[in-house]
Amino acid sequence: MGLIKKRIIATSLSLLLIASIFVFPASAAVGSANLKVTIVETNPYPAKIGEYLTLNIQVENVGGAKADNVDIEIVPKYPFSIDSKENSVQNIGALNPGRTATKEFYLYVDKNAQKGTRSIDIRTRTSSNGPWSTETFNIRVGTETFDSKGTVELAEIVSSPEVFMPGDKGTVTITLKNTATSSTVSIDGKDYDTNARIQAAILRPLSNGINVQYAPYYEMGLLGPGESIKLTFNVEVEEDAKEGVHNLELEIEGNSYDYNSRKNIPLQVDSSNIKVITSKPLELVDGTAIIEFDVANTHPNELNSVSIRPVAEGIRFYPAEYFIGPMDPDELFTIKFDAVRDYSSGSDNEDSNEMNMSITANYNNGINRHENIVSNLKLATDSLPTETNSTVAIAGVIAVVFIPAAVLLYRKKKQE
Repeated sequence: MGLIKKRIIATSLSLLLIASIFVFPASAAVGSANLKVTIVETNPYPAKIGEYLTLNIQVENVGGAKADNVDIEIVPKYPFSIDSKENSVQNIGALNPGRTATKEFYLYVDKNAQKGTRSIDIRTRTSSNGPWSTETFNIRVGTETFDSKGTVELAEIVSSPEVFMPGDKGTVTITLKNTATSSTVSIDGKDYDTNARIQAAILRPLSNGINVQYAPYYEMGLLGPGESIKLTFNVEVEEDAKEGVHNLELEIEGNSYDYNSRKNIPLQVDSSNIKVITSKPLELVDGTAIIEFDVANTHPNELNSVSIRPVAEGIRFYPAEYFIGPMDPDELFTIKFDAVRDYSSGSDNEDSNEMNMSITANYNNGINRHENIVSNLKLATDSLPTETNSTVAIAGVIAVVFIPAAVLLYRKKKQE
């Protein structure tokens, strides 16, 4: 008996040990802080040999718990250096889940550095006594020089959607073209080819409220005379972005320093949308009505999958939802619904002379689904129940038939 008890105790302790290893750390990990590091800007880009470089580094807490005291450290490698150990570490402080913080670091690029891509380590930790986490990033140094004389120009800008709404995501596609018209050009008695090289291209927002989510393009090869290339960048407009035209900057690294360029890329933001306007009185007669609305697209570009849905307690609408489809800018549709009072619904408003009604407009701007709601519309209803209304209607018919007959009889007697 004693041996059995010892075995039971030993087995229980083993199970507890396994649970402490596999269960508790897993549950702790779910609720722990987790930091994501991103280099949001390198200035200048690419880094210039023998000059200082500014790095804007963003730290985001993507975990499920608060980070108590976040530190971020740059660990420079040749050809990068930092003037002092103290300046290599910056403190962010507390960082709640879903929040971000940005810090600037200044590095020097050695004057004897070679052109190309070099790496740098960035370390973070969630508390002053916590372990460091290290990530490695690549930074482009210097510009290759070519004798080609092709010139890259901006040929076309296409935004999808054409005009963004606050909160929208979409793309900006930029077409670059080599404007040379012949394969060679003679300068000072020397012949050069007219190929154009795009060594790198990056799109940066110049105002708040706009984010570019796509990485830079590198080494896209040669563009012959008259040839073009399309570059697509993912763009996100924040919910609180101001309306109007926002400027983005396309920075292009070309054949050589003389062929580098910066292009202005406009992005329009406009919150105008689908408007729904009542075009006839909203009232039920004998429990039914045909209600009518004007639907207008006030946005500057086409909106797709437009649908309108009315809702009122104790009322059934046919169709339940009216699907319009695509609508051009300033296009107007007039739509109608059959409204029928539903006395079997058990509505608290059955004895009321009016009901609250709302209209919901759903539509797409590019890939983005939007919804507008027009509420507090008043739908006038019958003051009498259906049976009473029927009696009144019958009485009215009798009056229409017999009153003229009475008038004729009166005239006949008067003549006699």
